[in-house]
Amino acid sequence: MSAERLLLAAVLMLAAPAARGEDFAGLSRDALGFAEVKRGVPVVFPRDFGVHPEFRLEWWYVTANLKDDAGASYGMQWTLFRRSAAPGPERAGFANQSLWMGHAAATAVDEHVFAETFARGGVGQAGVDATPFKAWIDDWSLESATDAPDAGLSQLRLAARGARFAYALELAAREPLVLHGDEGYSRKSEQGQASYYFSQPFYSAKGVLTLDGREIKVSGKAWLDREWSSQPLAKHQTGWDWFALHLASGEKVMLYRFRSASSGDEFAGTWIASDGTAQALPAAGIKLTPLQQTQIGERTLPTRWRVEVAGHGLQIETTPLNPAAWNATRLAYWEGPISFRGSHQGEGYLEMTGY
Repeated sequence: MSAERLLLAAVLMLAAPAARGEDFAGLSRDALGFAEVKRGVPVVFPRDFGVHPEFRLEWWYVTANLKDDAGASYGMQWTLFRRSAAPGPERAGFANQSLWMGHAAATAVDEHVFAETFARGGVGQAGVDATPFKAWIDDWSLESATDAPDAGLSQLRLAARGARFAYALELAAREPLVLHGDEGYSRKSEQGQASYYFSQPFYSAKGVLTLDGREIKVSGKAWLDREWSSQPLAKHQTGWDWFALHLASGEKVMLYRFRSASSGDEFAGTWIASDGTAQALPAAGIKLTPLQQTQIGERTLPTRWRVEVAGHGLQIETTPLNPAAWNATRLAYWEGPISFRGSHQGEGYLEMTGY
């Protein structure tokens, strides 16, 4: 899901945010004229690295769990969202329908900093090229480390900066890309809401993180999510809780819960073997239980969780690096690094929206 990936691109509707707990700022609004997500339509590379103007929402999303030479932990987020203001063929210049938003954040045990930027499409300020891959907004970028047209997403460079932080990382992965759900078709509700969704969860990462002028050499693991849709939420859904887990065994796990105001929650997930082989998890086998709440302003959020996956023996408890990892962006949400212990050990990222 962004992890349902922040379908925060809806902020670019430039509408006032919905009240907390209501429809997560209009993500369930009808998308007449835009393309529908359909089961059985194949995800195609490298085409689907790039823009899908026929769909209303899409995003390119990277999170990283990092450590410095002394073993201190950090987290990093880089996100580019595109939202189309109107259906139809893309227009040139300022008539272009695409609106872009970038989010970047860095997290330490006692600090969480973030930045947000916006751009119009059609004028070169933001965009995505599929080959060679490059996604950018202003001077923030996620791009192939080589100009070879067949390089794909295996080696990337990533950079962003805010008022109190900056980072520049190199990402490298040998394992294949992972399709979630049914060969990339990721169902979000029984009413038919869905997205196309794939990930690269196997990046090794290294580079430099700058916090308040202090340069820190860091290395660790990173996870890229790629998702597009036109109507990702049903009318009764208010937000989601999304986990991206790096197990010490080398396996990866993606899990999410779409919360409902009036009916049952929707659960989904993917168990990813260390060689990249992916298995969709049955919703009935996923259990996500809040253990501890954190007060952030007027909001109360579950920042410690028990996570269970039947059939794989996963029974863990997660702990946030920084419980106050709140992105107070135009549409606010919680996004931060976590660690976990229990049947398995490791680290990952948690995202919570709609609280």
